[in-house]
Amino acid sequence: MHLSLLTAFKAAHLRLLLVSSSGSCSCSPVDSHLSERAALTSCLQVSPDRSQFFKYGTIVMSCEDQLNSTGWKVKRKTLEGGIRPCASSWGSASSGSTCIIRNAYPSDTGVYWCESEDGARSNAINITISDRQVLLESPALPVSEGAAVTLLCKAESHSVIHTFDFHKDGHSVGSSSTGELTIHSASKSDEGLYTCSIPGVGESVGSWVAVKGSLTPSASAPPTGTCSVSVFRLVCHLVVGAPYLLSTILLGLIYRDRNRAARMIAKRRGSNDVIMEIAV
Repeated sequence: MHLSLLTAFKAAHLRLLLVSSSGSCSCSPVDSHLSERAALTSCLQVSPDRSQFFKYGTIVMSCEDQLNSTGWKVKRKTLEGGIRPCASSWGSASSGSTCIIRNAYPSDTGVYWCESEDGARSNAINITISDRQVLLESPALPVSEGAAVTLLCKAESHSVIHTFDFHKDGHSVGSSSTGELTIHSASKSDEGLYTCSIPGVGESVGSWVAVKGSLTPSASAPPTGTCSVSVFRLVCHLVVGAPYLLSTILLGLIYRDRNRAARMIAKRRGSNDVIMEIAV
């Protein structure tokens, strides 16, 4: 029952949390409450770089922040313990923003992130501590589109030669005698929930592989002087057309004043001619 609850917890939260996070320490917010500053300056990294671990292993997590690494702490949310910072009934803090879990246990399965003193958060990573006989090692952080990705299927016992079967979203994607499945150029279509199995031994829990799209010219920031959004386009047109509009209005006013002055001069001259005729 304990294992089934942990598995259900992972299955319910894995897609939401890992797809939302960004990777490779160019972190983007994992929810609407994250500040832009946090997204750009802090990132949770896991060593070894994977999201699944066997029981009793050691996990090192650190908050990478170029501005103030001592201002961040590793926190987690687990099914049993709720939200707690490192060194409060779990893990041990080391060198400020580094947290170490020794002798990891399935109860350590959960979502981990870095949090600053003012409540800003970094990316989130879903970590699973498995008590199964088979483990699937995959990157803890999303991989960049076009990068090579290697998934490693491992048995807790290495006494015999195995055949390793890999599945994505419940469909077979290949077998291997080495335990490795390599995606040579990752794309969004490779994103999904991966598992591996060893006949006669067992199957791993699922591991979500997220692919981070690369920026294209159309997705990047618009060049200076152009506006892609209709509101900005309208503002741009107004800014560009304002000088012409102002100059047109100014010329119109000057022309009107000149005509008015000319009419007044002509009127005065007519009055003087009348006076001269009367005098004669």
